[in-house]
Amino acid sequence: MRLFEAIRIAAESLRVNRLRSILTLLGIVIGVMTVITVVAFISGLNGFVADEIFNLGADVFVVSRTPDIIIDRDELDQIRRRKNILIEDVDAIREVCTRCQAVGGQLTSAAQVKYGREFTGTQVRGRTPEVAGIMAEELESGRPISPYDVSQARRVAVIGADVAEILFPLVDPIGRRFMINNREFEVVGVGAGVGSLMGQSRDTWVDIPITSFQRMWGSRQSVRVMARADSEDSIELAADQARTILRVRRHVRYRDDDDFALFTNDTFLALWENISQTFFAVTIAISSISLVVGGIVVMNIMLVSVTERTREIGIRKAVGARRSDVMVQFLIESALLALTGGIIGVLLAAAIATGLSELTGFPAAIRLWSVLLGLGVSTCVGLFFGIWPAQKAASLDPIVALRHE
Repeated sequence: MRLFEAIRIAAESLRVNRLRSILTLLGIVIGVMTVITVVAFISGLNGFVADEIFNLGADVFVVSRTPDIIIDRDELDQIRRRKNILIEDVDAIREVCTRCQAVGGQLTSAAQVKYGREFTGTQVRGRTPEVAGIMAEELESGRPISPYDVSQARRVAVIGADVAEILFPLVDPIGRRFMINNREFEVVGVGAGVGSLMGQSRDTWVDIPITSFQRMWGSRQSVRVMARADSEDSIELAADQARTILRVRRHVRYRDDDDFALFTNDTFLALWENISQTFFAVTIAISSISLVVGGIVVMNIMLVSVTERTREIGIRKAVGARRSDVMVQFLIESALLALTGGIIGVLLAAAIATGLSELTGFPAAIRLWSVLLGLGVSTCVGLFFGIWPAQKAASLDPIVALRHE
């Protein structure tokens, strides 16, 4: 039997039994749709995380008292008992680290800002002058925080674009005075807008000198150290120097682990990749159940089809059809059935991913390899679960089949 003829006969059989075929496809459609949708969102999120969230730069590293993401619950209590990183530690790294181009420190807290109208929940960041340059942040107008501002604990501030728009919608913010938790500060700069992240603005911040921050919130918070190496190639050397300086100052014994967290851009991305891969593996495992159920349904329907077409099989064998011809015919039919389910699943996944991305702004990216994988897996499911019905059809005795009513 020619391949194209077998495909034509299989397609005609599916067309005649359209409702049964559609119901049979549901398990495979749901499985493939889930896999493609999850891959689309994880791929989109991976690219977004790399470009927008953990985009520190190849020559930047961060040191903090605790990791930004804590996975091991057993270590949580131990991490909480760590000593704070002090502003003196930042100064020591700046003085001793020979492979560091710039070293700065940052403290963060939420506060209420006010200028005629109130803006609650604003992120106030106490910074040394180096941080803005290390993070490659740009200003729309005005000037950044200066060393003199820090040394004198001046009440000056650089504000984010959204803060400027809300507090000073019709006037130039530079030189205006506003309140942070009922303390007056003068605006000396306005940051360039960077947009929102999943619906949340990234321009609702106020930067003040770190010394002014400590006068308002106290000096008991742990400082976040940010540093830039003198080149991308020396990032490991610079990070090792900073690690050694902190271990000496914090009296960490040689055989003990660091009692602080040091991150580079690659560290953040590797951590995120581990999280996303775990989520992906769990989702794939759950989706595989739908594919297996869909495959079992395909097998059952093909067994029913063999029973319904017993006489047809007998006639084909009587006129010269070989055992292999009958087997190939039913395998192609089950594979075509599953492949159709895979195609529908891919189309639905693309529509869902695109629609949700447009509505929510959540990043999504349909990958060609995931589409091919979905179609390939669905076809293989059809072939695998179609083997038994195909063998049963091929093994029918033509005389017995012809006598079947």
